[in-house]
Amino acid sequence: MNWDELLKFMFNCCNSGTAQHKESALSILNSVPDIFGSAQQNYIGLIKEMLFASLNDPDNPNVRFAAIRATCAFLTGLEEDEAKRYFTDFLKPMLKGVEDCVVAEDDDGPLKSFVELAEKLPKFLRPGLDQLMEFALRVIANTNFADNWRQLVLELVVTICEAAPAMIRKKDKYIAPLVVQMLQMMTDLEDEEDWAMEDEVEDVDSDENCVAAEAALDRLACALGGKMVMPHIISAVPPMLQSKEWKHRYAGLMAISASAEGCKKAMEANMSSIVMACLPYITDEHPRVRFACCNALGQMASDFSPLFQKKMHDKVLPGLIHLLDDDGHPRVQSHTAAALVNFFEECPQNVLLPYLPDLCQKMQATLEKKTMELVQTHRKLVLEQIITTIATIADTAENHFTLFYQSFMPNLKYIMENANDKELRLLRGKTIECISLIGLAVGKEVFLSDAEQIMNMLLKAQTDDGEQMDADDPQVSYMISAWARMCKIIGPQFTAYLPVVMPPLLRAAQIKPEVALVDSDEQVDEDEGWEFVPLSDQQKFGVKTAGLEDKNTACQMLVCYARELKEGFADYTEQVVKIMVPLLKFYFHDLIRSAAAESLPFLLESVKHKGDDYVRDMWNYICPELFKSLQTEMEPDILAVVMESVASCVEVLGVGFIDSLQMEELVEAMKNHLKKNYDKEEERKEARKDEDYDEEVEEGIEEELDQDDYLLGKIADIIHNLFGVYGEDFIQVFDKLTEYFVAMLAPDRPGLEHQWAICVFDDLIDFAPNSAPKYQQHFLQPMMHYLSDINPGVRQAAAYGVGALATKFPGANSPYLEFCKNCIPNLVNVINDPESREIENMSATENCISAISKIFKHIIGQENLDEATVVTWLSWLPIQEDDEESVHIYGFLLDLVENNNVYVLGDNNANLPDIIKILTEGIINKTIKSDDHPELMARIQAFIVPLQKNEAVWSAILAKLPETHKVLLTGQ
Repeated sequence: MNWDELLKFMFNCCNSGTAQHKESALSILNSVPDIFGSAQQNYIGLIKEMLFASLNDPDNPNVRFAAIRATCAFLTGLEEDEAKRYFTDFLKPMLKGVEDCVVAEDDDGPLKSFVELAEKLPKFLRPGLDQLMEFALRVIANTNFADNWRQLVLELVVTICEAAPAMIRKKDKYIAPLVVQMLQMMTDLEDEEDWAMEDEVEDVDSDENCVAAEAALDRLACALGGKMVMPHIISAVPPMLQSKEWKHRYAGLMAISASAEGCKKAMEANMSSIVMACLPYITDEHPRVRFACCNALGQMASDFSPLFQKKMHDKVLPGLIHLLDDDGHPRVQSHTAAALVNFFEECPQNVLLPYLPDLCQKMQATLEKKTMELVQTHRKLVLEQIITTIATIADTAENHFTLFYQSFMPNLKYIMENANDKELRLLRGKTIECISLIGLAVGKEVFLSDAEQIMNMLLKAQTDDGEQMDADDPQVSYMISAWARMCKIIGPQFTAYLPVVMPPLLRAAQIKPEVALVDSDEQVDEDEGWEFVPLSDQQKFGVKTAGLEDKNTACQMLVCYARELKEGFADYTEQVVKIMVPLLKFYFHDLIRSAAAESLPFLLESVKHKGDDYVRDMWNYICPELFKSLQTEMEPDILAVVMESVASCVEVLGVGFIDSLQMEELVEAMKNHLKKNYDKEEERKEARKDEDYDEEVEEGIEEELDQDDYLLGKIADIIHNLFGVYGEDFIQVFDKLTEYFVAMLAPDRPGLEHQWAICVFDDLIDFAPNSAPKYQQHFLQPMMHYLSDINPGVRQAAAYGVGALATKFPGANSPYLEFCKNCIPNLVNVINDPESREIENMSATENCISAISKIFKHIIGQENLDEATVVTWLSWLPIQEDDEESVHIYGFLLDLVENNNVYVLGDNNANLPDIIKILTEGIINKTIKSDDHPELMARIQAFIVPLQKNEAVWSAILAKLPETHKVLLTGQ
């Protein structure tokens, strides 16, 4: 049968008087929507006629429903413009058919197909959007419909919001009633008398209205943004919180949690009022409302960190700490401890420290009480969570936890030693995690007294009776992580434990997931650990997630061992590299690919002592897959890690390992990414012209720009290391990339491109200065122009480049003498700007100070500087942030001092206190570090020591210094 015959057969079936024949033809098109392949355009008129007739079949609803499925399947294979051009008139009968399908509550296939259409071609629905939204809101609000139908209609609406948010924002009249209906569904809760007293918590049922609506609200907020959703939350939630019905108070608080991520900016602006509205419910009479309050506070602590912690700690912490005493309601008590984990995970240490004594006292008392409760009643829910909270507090407090070490360690060791029953494995695993995190926090000296006993317990747990731990034993991942922390604590001595630690770690890293391809209508219990994604209307792909997290943890730990132990890990590198390299293509878990990429430079470094041939063989095994991953990785966050890995490998390998073919492949990969970046910017320009363009779309564009900025920075890092390793020898390769960076300097390109293009030319000047004149036509004028750019990153890169030219081409005969001099006014303008010392501008400002310092030192010469110039320059010091440029700035200051420059020293050395204040401020703010700047520190000491020996002079100097500076200089 050829295409003509097939189409004729289908057409005849659709025109048959028999509903079964019509459904058969439509079923073929639904199952294989691209059945006509490249010949489809030739038959588009007949296909359209066949489908339109079936959608409007007056006698057979099943035919109309089958036509909806077939039409949706066919349309999703088209481009949106093509669908709108040929099939706009289909929308009305399709919507009517979907409405009929919902009212009948029989076959949900048409509605599911419509959801898929909405996801793929949302703007196709624009002409019928009012009809669709009004119908959907009626269904969602009508409790006479079965829950699954209401939820599926809600899914349709949320899918449209996600797929075409700007289109929905222009129909904002529907957002308020939609939010209200979601909140109403969230109140659909069962009264469970023993809910708060349960010690075993079951997973939530996603089929419940309250769960489905909460998830939908989360997605809606993320899709439409806070400006659109937050006003309706603010309007609808307060009456719910004032309700006498606990379900409404609960739903109102959970709505704050659900919308927090999507409404982040809007909520941050109103953070204080939102928190104060929630706090009274931490003492609500109903335990589930108290639970919801903890949930809201914990969610905000995660989503708005660290601002939430800095601004709200005095309001939030007392209430949460008090609620830890809710012994009668373990689920509330446990959730309170979980909210404290959220609070302290990203909490600045200085916010935690004032609370630390009372907090640790409360945690110690709760730990002792719940440990006793475990012994007496076998209840463990709160104990498991409290132990995680203690671990988080220790992790944030670091060495400040030392004072409380002995308050916790005996109880924790008792649990670790005695929690041996199978049902206590999770508790024991969390205890192992807690002990190791405390050890890492307090350091080797404090932990050493317990380290041997704990290591022996870990060894015993892992090797007891010579049996392997069960694959599903939750202790495995905790143990793997704990061993890695032990490695960090005791350092190279950990090598002795590798023979015991590595076998289970390698087993876990090699776990192979179960996968399946099943029919869409096949029922599979996802509670069994399977997750599915649809491939088409007919099939879905599934992966069994059990073991994937253990695999991920194991891979992360292998990275840790390779990084920490270096040569001590060499015996395992061959085995590990053969595990890690294939995992660059492990698409079931992003973080596993990330760990695989991250490990590679550390593995190479671990074997450098084995000689060049060994390193070369390993690199030749790594390189093909690493460079392939550089080309094919789709997740931006993982791609950034792959790029970091490539840059680090270049640095670790040095000269002589990357051959010409490999270098060509690397350059080709970078070219492709630079081309993609250019194309994406063109797409952004088009998006700004779209009829649905609005502020929220622009916010999305800005977020995408930030992501691209990060990736361009990683490409710049690769080039930086290539220049650093190969110097002038890299120029021939760089020529293949030059056009892209020159294009990025054009005025109409975004600021992030200007910044990274200038950085690349900065590296050329630094590492291949002999070739700089060849490219100066491309970078000189942009470098001067962008000194005044609005973007501080661009100003910083340009200023650094000017300073690099002064350093690399010194003297009165410098080819860049006039250029550098002409840049000084722009540099001074940046420094003197009223906002130059704001945090976001600091690095740019300090690079400008450094650039002028380099020009004065290397181009103009200190002997040619007049008094006003020197006094102005001195007034810019000290710097506060840039510890790399501090060497040049303070080095030039010491040059002037050592040459007895009268303008710096002042009459009768009157400026000595100011100079010493500047230098000591640099040490205090850590822009001068003895480890990083030994020569600079030696020069400072050589300047100060003779002054200290003159008691009168030294006393006069100290009298004019702040107390902190005196303490640094005198040790008192």
